[in-house]
Amino acid sequence: MIRIEDPDDPRVQHYRAVRDRDLAGREGRFIVEGEVVLRNLLSAASRFRTESILLSETRAAALEPALEALPPSLPVYVASQAVMDATVGFHIHRGVLAVGLRGENLGVRALLGRLPERCLVLGLMGLSNHDNIGGIFRNAAAFGVDAVLLDRRSCDPLYRKALRVSVGASLLVPFAWSEDPGALVGELEAAGISPFALSPSAQTTIDEQAWPKRTALLLGAEGPGLPAWLLARVPALRIAMAPGFDSLNVATTSGIALHAVRRGRVGRPAD
Repeated sequence: MIRIEDPDDPRVQHYRAVRDRDLAGREGRFIVEGEVVLRNLLSAASRFRTESILLSETRAAALEPALEALPPSLPVYVASQAVMDATVGFHIHRGVLAVGLRGENLGVRALLGRLPERCLVLGLMGLSNHDNIGGIFRNAAAFGVDAVLLDRRSCDPLYRKALRVSVGASLLVPFAWSEDPGALVGELEAAGISPFALSPSAQTTIDEQAWPKRTALLLGAEGPGLPAWLLARVPALRIAMAPGFDSLNVATTSGIALHAVRRGRVGRPAD
């Protein structure tokens, strides 16, 4: 472990002013915060590489057994809480940070081409809330989603807060960007994946639906939801609720819908 005594040490330059850089970008890098998210970044299941790790003194000892398995070329920096806070720009009470490398962006067509014959995909359109993105990725990992597609209006799953809310699931569930919702739906259909739109205005409930072996669930932002042209193009489904109320948080919606697909497939033939 490499001791850092000065917040201006150039070796920890990518950890400086974390909140400002959340908005400005990090040139192919992203920040991981918290022990669970770090362990997911370091796991074999992650497709992202780690550039460095920064720990507070109190957290370094607890994590030392896990860090012993890392290659010697990976820098692990240790600082006092005061130095770490001054570097980051706020009190980092978790005491665990890392810099990950994004690598090459995986295109939608390439990602869909890697999926198994039986697969489940999520399509996200216009989701600009980082808490919702993080919650959806956590649900995606929990219910075995094979891929997540996002349009360009949706926020980054590797944004620090989205990563934290997802407890690192954004590092494990493959995702790709589509230029617009129409292209996203077109790519799904070209890959032989049947898309279903989630909308409170739908007539059919998710419990009534028989799920194809290659299924995609499409989710829009709270409030505007999915565009009318899309609801006219693909089958729409809703979650049955008590009379007089039809609104759910979009992350909650994703969890209920994914559970319905998983439950509906258990014990049924693949076709």
